[in-house]
Amino acid sequence: MDEIEMLAERFEAHRAHLRAVAYRMLGSLSEADDAVQETWLRLSRVEVGDVENLGGWLTTVVARVCLNTLRSRTSRREQPLGVYVPDPVVSRVDGVDPEHEALLADSVGLALLVVLDSLAPAERLAFVLHDMFAVPFDDIALIVERSPSATRQLASRARRRVQQTAPTPDADLARQREVVDAFFAASRDGDFAALVAVLDPDVVLRSDGGLARSNATAIIHGARTVAEQALTFARLSPFVRPALVNGAAGVVVAPRGRPVSVMGFTVSDGKVVAIDVLADPDRLQRLDPAVYAD
Repeated sequence: MDEIEMLAERFEAHRAHLRAVAYRMLGSLSEADDAVQETWLRLSRVEVGDVENLGGWLTTVVARVCLNTLRSRTSRREQPLGVYVPDPVVSRVDGVDPEHEALLADSVGLALLVVLDSLAPAERLAFVLHDMFAVPFDDIALIVERSPSATRQLASRARRRVQQTAPTPDADLARQREVVDAFFAASRDGDFAALVAVLDPDVVLRSDGGLARSNATAIIHGARTVAEQALTFARLSPFVRPALVNGAAGVVVAPRGRPVSVMGFTVSDGKVVAIDVLADPDRLQRLDPAVYAD
């Protein structure tokens, strides 16, 4: 085995971890893969013998790449018209794909990723690296070019935002599924009262129709308004296929075997508190057909 093959083998041992960091930083599977690939390119250009802690070095590099991507988004004001739902990680109901396990090790739901998207780039990096991956503030400070105390404040502000805004999902996946099934049963039956009963009074529904279909995006608040919206799309109920969306109960809606949306549900205290709908046709094309096959 030559030197480059040995280096590639060592890198592969860290790939899943690096992809998990990048996904939490960017909320995009394709951009996360690009960040990991850029990290490999940078590794291939250095003298590895000078790297004392390869895992730590790789984490720092992928974090820098992600930070640059986030800053570039901000400088270009790269915000889609309407609502943007981060890339969901969709798996079959019989279990999370092994490739997805590292991505979802901390139960990173879509609702949490939406909150992370609202953070400033440096805040997001500090929170993700410290709170999710236990990277010391001294190391993070070098990446964001702040003092350790200022970096600690970045993470603290981000943590407060997450705690105040991101709902905590129920841990029991079977109970989550019961609530989601009740939602679709009520929608199918046209039972408005039953729909309202399964929704939290302050439920929020976010729907991303993609850049090409910005008029299809929406953000809706309140149980009655969300229930009314659900009844509007009741005709699609026969095409609902159960799935795991970021490790939580969700569905893929696929009439005639063609996906038209992914719906991720956040269930807390037995009520639906958030529904995140991805309807962007370009991103839906990347779904594995095995996820929604009959």
